[in-house]
Amino acid sequence: MPLKMHELRELIRLVDESQIEEFELENDGAKVVIKKGLSGQAEVMAPTAAPASVQAPQEPQPAPAAQPAPQPSAKAEAVAPAQGEAEEDDSRYHKIVSPMVGTFYRAPAPDADPYVQPGDRVDEKTVVCIVEAMKLMNEIEAEVRGEIVKVLVENGQLVEYGQPLFLVKPE
Repeated sequence: MPLKMHELRELIRLVDESQIEEFELENDGAKVVIKKGLSGQAEVMAPTAAPASVQAPQEPQPAPAAQPAPQPSAKAEAVAPAQGEAEEDDSRYHKIVSPMVGTFYRAPAPDADPYVQPGDRVDEKTVVCIVEAMKLMNEIEAEVRGEIVKVLVENGQLVEYGQPLFLVKPE
């Protein structure tokens, strides 16, 4: 039975968080190879079709000066909050986090307005961004009622599982 999409994402995440440089799995004639390159990005190759590449960085892209320093891995980021003084300020806010590894987009299209801006009010069902993973556009909802305080990620930036995307002041 071929791997399901969520199983493949989990494999990528686990390899990304580990010290493993290369992982190979063969199942019912299908073969998946995950390699970490020199850039720290995991590449997934599926020989049954043309090689597909999924970027899963070990470290997030360079962030703007106002953002706290990125954590070394998705697991560390999900467990430990942002470092330093920002941790004290951010602790009173709800963090909307990425549910997957992918590319962060603030708007539904390049020429469209962002879903939300700092100061906007959101509720549990408000779409705040899109995370593209393996050519699928996944709408991310706020899951909390409140006010957007800060956008923590740049448009088009690669994000990791559990990485904070927005800070929300809960109502």
